[in-house]
Amino acid sequence: MWKRKSYFVISLSLLIACLVWCQMGAFLVHIFFGVNIKANFFKFCFSLFKEDSVYYFVVVTLLSIIISYSILSTLFKIAEQYFLSRRFKQKLFLSKNFDMTRNVNETFNRVNNDILVVNAEQPLAFTLGFRRPFIVFSTGLIRLLDFDELEAVVEHEAFHQKKYDPLVIFILQLISNALWFVPLTKWCHKNYKIISELSADENAVHKMGTELGISTALLKLIKHGCTDKSSPILVHFSNESVNYRLQQLIDPHKTIPLRAETTTIFVSIYVLVILIGMTIVIV
Repeated sequence: MWKRKSYFVISLSLLIACLVWCQMGAFLVHIFFGVNIKANFFKFCFSLFKEDSVYYFVVVTLLSIIISYSILSTLFKIAEQYFLSRRFKQKLFLSKNFDMTRNVNETFNRVNNDILVVNAEQPLAFTLGFRRPFIVFSTGLIRLLDFDELEAVVEHEAFHQKKYDPLVIFILQLISNALWFVPLTKWCHKNYKIISELSADENAVHKMGTELGISTALLKLIKHGCTDKSSPILVHFSNESVNYRLQQLIDPHKTIPLRAETTTIFVSIYVLVILIGMTIVIV
């Protein structure tokens, strides 16, 4: 169930992004290279007004601001993420606990030694990285949880690692920030994070054969106030959708609705219909 929903959310966000960004790209090609692309919404908006009119100037200015913001914010977020991730990883490896890292990887048969244990009193468990995601635990977490609870958290984070959730979430965040005028992109970003956590919990329950380990681990981390305050994109064990996750663990058969608000759907459809409609009219 969650697998289908996650594919739907990702596909919807990428479809919206491709549609809008293709229109922006076509307009930029027309502006900078003089290529006459008929089916372009932004170019059509300009053609509705006389070139010397005030309305023409306002439309040109607004659309130029929207396109510039989308491009610049995307480039800025990518650059920011790159530098913050490098700095954050360096900080983590400086805090590495070599003995615990070796013991945890051996205990849970991690062939690639992809679990990093860092010296920190706060209980931490998250997945970090885009190309080769790895799992990070703190010494505080290992002292807090018993063996079964820690194994459940390993299985939870291993699911995020396998699905490249840090990368997927970052892409969805980029889209939602750049295309702020299409509210459905923000809904996709928010709900994928919830769905990914529910899916990872489900995986841990399946691997362990019981909900007990993941449930008690989550409750312990909630009690200790474990929150994610790091800037780089990471997938943290206890910082998303706690209420949904507890409901799912208590009653796995209960359906959890993740519906978008009516306003969100209406505004998004309105914007997309204008884009598609104007393209059809021009063609």
